[in-house]
Amino acid sequence: MKTTVEERMRYRLLRLGKKGPVRRGLAVTGMFFCVALFHVVHYLRDNRKRLAMVMMSLVLFAAYASFSFPIFSDNEERMSDVQPHFLISDESVSLVQEEEVSMEELEDLEEEFLDGFEVNRMQEGTEEEQFNLEDILSYRMEQGENGAAASDPPKQPDSGTAAFSKDDWRLILVNKQHPIPEDYSFTLATIKGSKQCDERIIDDLLAMMQAANEDGINLLIMSPYRSDARQEWLFEKKINLYMGRGLSYMDAYKLSSQIVMVPDSSEHQIGLALDIVCDTYQSLTEGFGDTQAGIWLEEHCAEFGFIVRYPKGKEYITGVEYEPWHFRYVGVEAAGVIMDREITLEEFVEELE
Repeated sequence: MKTTVEERMRYRLLRLGKKGPVRRGLAVTGMFFCVALFHVVHYLRDNRKRLAMVMMSLVLFAAYASFSFPIFSDNEERMSDVQPHFLISDESVSLVQEEEVSMEELEDLEEEFLDGFEVNRMQEGTEEEQFNLEDILSYRMEQGENGAAASDPPKQPDSGTAAFSKDDWRLILVNKQHPIPEDYSFTLATIKGSKQCDERIIDDLLAMMQAANEDGINLLIMSPYRSDARQEWLFEKKINLYMGRGLSYMDAYKLSSQIVMVPDSSEHQIGLALDIVCDTYQSLTEGFGDTQAGIWLEEHCAEFGFIVRYPKGKEYITGVEYEPWHFRYVGVEAAGVIMDREITLEEFVEELE
């Protein structure tokens, strides 16, 4: 779907607002005038026929009044005999009854869009390029890389957070309220083909896949690192999809942000997050959490430094629906604490302040 001028202006203002407090102020001011301007434009466009009729009525009224009403005549006695040529009674005017939308209809509409979310997730899962452990190890052998590194024995989780630091790269908090810092940098390592991740997590990732494989579970890596351009494309694609279903830009933006993270607020853009499924269940839906692979990952991911980033029941904190396939690397020690206490990364980092 082709984007409109309004959409492009709002998108650029949103991006401008992320580049510092001064630019954020300019972006807010610009967004205010942008919304006001396009509100007027949309109103004029949507009501052009009505406005044209009003203008025509005013012209006819002025023309009739200039000849018929005493206020426009010097001869009051002459005009006193003039009678109106027409009268409009209240009974001749009827207003169209406005249909009231019930709460049930609103809930049905919301459910329809949520069903669309699940369908789109399932389609994305089947379209994504996927690699299992054998594929990755074969590729790394061809490239002269080492195979899966032998993982250290799992460390027991600490009961507190005193030993952790907010400056640790493994604990960087990235979400809608905490966009990626402009000076953040890291080195990418190739998993296979176009799949990449932060080079510092690849050994633990391969060790986790190897351990799962030994337990008879064939994990598949689907979506690790995403470039800024890729994240922007995915987000715009969702917005266009929901606008095509009749939603306004702002409503489409709000719904899209529940499925695809807003650009510059996705952990995929820093190479520390991965979407992981298995050979028997490749859809990005909640049902993955009930599979053997989903259960194994939730029980053992912390042993290799990963956490279930968006757990069930924590949506009010993370702002993201339950995603049992989305795993984030935080390091073995922190992962043990987070998974053992059943908290989120937001809650863990908040305790470090």
